[in-house]
Amino acid sequence: MEINYTELVSIKHVSVQRIENNGTSSFLDTLSVEEPLEIRLSYGSHSERIQKNISVTMRTPGNDIDLAIGFLFTEGIITSFEDIQDAFAIKMNCLSQKQNIVQVDLKEDFRPNLMQTDRNFYTTSSCGVCGKSSIQSIKTVSPFGNLMRPQIQIHASVFYQLPEKLRIAQSDFESTGGLHASGLFNIQGDLILLTEDVGRHNALDKLIGRSLADQSLPLNEHILLLSGRASFELIQKATMAGISIIASIGAPSSLAVDLAAEFNITLLGFLKENRLNIYHSSEQTVIITQ
Repeated sequence: MEINYTELVSIKHVSVQRIENNGTSSFLDTLSVEEPLEIRLSYGSHSERIQKNISVTMRTPGNDIDLAIGFLFTEGIITSFEDIQDAFAIKMNCLSQKQNIVQVDLKEDFRPNLMQTDRNFYTTSSCGVCGKSSIQSIKTVSPFGNLMRPQIQIHASVFYQLPEKLRIAQSDFESTGGLHASGLFNIQGDLILLTEDVGRHNALDKLIGRSLADQSLPLNEHILLLSGRASFELIQKATMAGISIIASIGAPSSLAVDLAAEFNITLLGFLKENRLNIYHSSEQTVIITQ
């Protein structure tokens, strides 16, 4: 299946008045665009096709199909890219509000796992698990949970370089200051893939969706760098993609650390140019400091 991608506007310029001390001035400010995206699913036999609205998320336009595919995969609704027959964007204008829709058509012989959709359809950009009825409903089972992981040795200096490499590549954040990023690096510290969004979980879904479409999962020989904090839902999504090394520029939550330990993931936090905290170290990953 070939997916067609359309470039969308992710930043917007607005006129702003600034009051500083006793004076005022006008200037053009650059903002991150935030718009709703509805994810629709179509499945079943040709004669009895079922269409279901899965979620509405507030996101930054761009890589919408990657976002939808990544969301369906990290939520455990689909198991591989081969489950998808087609995926396409639908754009409509509803009065003054934009309505953006991505529809994912599944193959007739595949039945989606909709038990994972026990959530409210509306998801804010700041919380990927709002509306979940319990933690149990988001502990999806990774298809790569039993995969043998390679032994990896990485010098700490490789991690120290990652935040600056992400900052240089994150052009939209430089202009707006309002976008989260997920960066995928190889173990040598080379940036392979960067995705951005106003929602941190959307940025990661875009990265995993793109990797799923490229058939490059599992990502068990890569480093995932998160531009902000490491929350439970981000670790859960990374686990679904087989990622075993996660570094965050911000702090992890206690539940994120627990989940990293449960799935034997190396989790680093407060990553800066000369220091990092190791919250959990997997048996297969050795960080060299000398």
